[in-house]
Amino acid sequence: MSHKFIGIIPARYASTRFPGKPLAILGGKTMIERVYTRVAEILPEVAVATDDSRIADAVEAFGGRAVMTSDKHRSGTDRCLEAYTTLKSDADVVINIQGDEPFIAKSQIESLKHCFDDETVEIASLARPFDPQRGFDALFDPNTPKVVMDDAMNALYFSRSIIPYVRNYDWKKWLEHAKYHTHVGLYGYHANTLAELCRLPQSSLELAESLEQLRWLQAGYKIRMALTEETNFGIDTPADLEAANEYLQQSLNNE
Repeated sequence: MSHKFIGIIPARYASTRFPGKPLAILGGKTMIERVYTRVAEILPEVAVATDDSRIADAVEAFGGRAVMTSDKHRSGTDRCLEAYTTLKSDADVVINIQGDEPFIAKSQIESLKHCFDDETVEIASLARPFDPQRGFDALFDPNTPKVVMDDAMNALYFSRSIIPYVRNYDWKKWLEHAKYHTHVGLYGYHANTLAELCRLPQSSLELAESLEQLRWLQAGYKIRMALTEETNFGIDTPADLEAANEYLQQSLNNE
């Protein structure tokens, strides 16, 4: 069966660390335009789901599609569902793309799409093998969630802590005795499953770790993981934007 996909990019104006982030200028274009353009190269249907008319106006100004959504949503997942419903889309798989990933790789979206070649998959996401050269401090960073998977590539657990724990070795030796994976926050959901997820109450594991995907695991859903070697460049602060502009300029100079 061939699936029809829609890409939805949740984008809020309010941000504690970086207000107005989607409209920040990166290489002469807004960040939301750069994300949208990348996604539109691989998905036939794309929309930005926002709660702010300034973002909607900016998207429509570059020829994109924007959907106004409530400012009361708990997460981007809920915003995706409202946008999908408002658009009356007939796509059967929704791809949720973060609006602060202007360098998202097309191969990552393709990997996510291929997860749904298996008709049993309801939710999919990405994991990146952790490079031991980055060192233990980078792995320990609680802002970088870790994931462990079963032999069928279904997520067993996500954590801000280091998983797995390596018994009988000093923690400084863990990287030599176990493989680690970090989570890349790109999701795909069957449309019916997305509606079910948004009806779930917050779970104890989710509240403990502040990771939404734990709500789904705790409720019994499976999340199929695909691997990516691509490096993502999320932008959370003005300092990140400055670094992203430098990265973009270097990339253009190397072309």
